[in-house]
Amino acid sequence: MGKKRIIKKGGGSDVAGTSRALNRIPKRKLANGKLNILATFNNTIVTLCDPKGNAVMSASSGALGFKGSRKSTPFAAAKVGEIIGEKAQQMGMKEAEVIIRGVGAGRESALRGFTGKGIGITNITDMTPIPFNGTKPPKPRRV
Repeated sequence: MGKKRIIKKGGGSDVAGTSRALNRIPKRKLANGKLNILATFNNTIVTLCDPKGNAVMSASSGALGFKGSRKSTPFAAAKVGEIIGEKAQQMGMKEAEVIIRGVGAGRESALRGFTGKGIGITNITDMTPIPFNGTKPPKPRRV
């Protein structure tokens, strides 16, 4: 009659690869830095940089294991912010300057997840690219 298949449930309450994301933490110590949040319609990417602007670490909702339309949710963005906040805390970061780009759903929630780990925010800058003139509209259709 065949072998019975048993599905074992994982014991962790790990929502999306968070324990795997916290494995690699840079040995560098930073007191302050810059946090870049790119919130698009499809994904949320958070990059932590040193004061000069060199990237130290990054995380995205896709890298945490969210797939499809769940990558662009505020919940996924909050998880990304928490991961970066946890890593920054372990590096010894006390305060950060935040630069937000994009118009996605995870703009504020990524920032809230980051500040929930106890790191101070010196200033928040919105640098969403806005076209001055935009692209050329399509020509009228000839029938």
